[in-house]
Amino acid sequence: MTVNQASKPARDPAEVYDELFVPALFAQWGSRMAEAAAIESGQRVLDVGCGTGVLARAAAERVGPKGLVVGLDPNEQMLAVARRKSTGITWQVGRAEAVPFDDASFDAVVSQFALMFFESKPTAIAEMLRVLRPGGRLAIAVWDALERAPGYLALTELLLGLFGSTVAGAMHAPFALGDRRELLRLLAGTEAAGVEVSTQPGIVSFASADAMISTERACVWTLGGLLDEQQFALLRQRARDVLQPFIRSDGSVQFDCPAHIVTATRN
Repeated sequence: MTVNQASKPARDPAEVYDELFVPALFAQWGSRMAEAAAIESGQRVLDVGCGTGVLARAAAERVGPKGLVVGLDPNEQMLAVARRKSTGITWQVGRAEAVPFDDASFDAVVSQFALMFFESKPTAIAEMLRVLRPGGRLAIAVWDALERAPGYLALTELLLGLFGSTVAGAMHAPFALGDRRELLRLLAGTEAAGVEVSTQPGIVSFASADAMISTERACVWTLGGLLDEQQFALLRQRARDVLQPFIRSDGSVQFDCPAHIVTATRN
């Protein structure tokens, strides 16, 4: 089946991300990541690929007024939302592959669910370690394999059957680093020491099946721009059936979605 290109979604993707994806997926991980990075009062912390700042704000709570948190992201729209939510954090445009800070500038460097989308993952990791002081703490979160997120797996299989591999492939991208061995390979030969990968449980929770499908359709990182109105209507109709095992009595959709948290220190 040919996939028709839809027009750009009317809503700002950054607003969609913050209003819908953050509470559904990401908010639960901010404090856990700050704990994994062992962030302490007075430290300097860099959040790479910070999005609208859920992890950066958790870090800011821990460093307190004597510390410094910088949120780095290439997307100015994401940072515009982040600035509205917190003025006590330094928000800066920049790419993970070219972090605009001096060597050993931070006590901790964190990155939450962004590494999968970086243009060069090895370069990004090298940059995160470069700006980390010797002995400083690195913490990176990525999603576990798609097969461990049953609701997204069911949706991906539906997309494959309805629209083919191009559309279905978009749903694979967030889970591209689900293999723990691949994570360890990315850190091998770098300045990272004491590398550990911990797999932790997580939950996806949307208000309804329609909310889940509409959110993914509005997201430029997954289904944004891939479906026309007719295809979207068909997907909404069929999605209710495949997501039925995950629909609770109140109509909300909830399923497991674990993540890997990689921690290390810099030599």
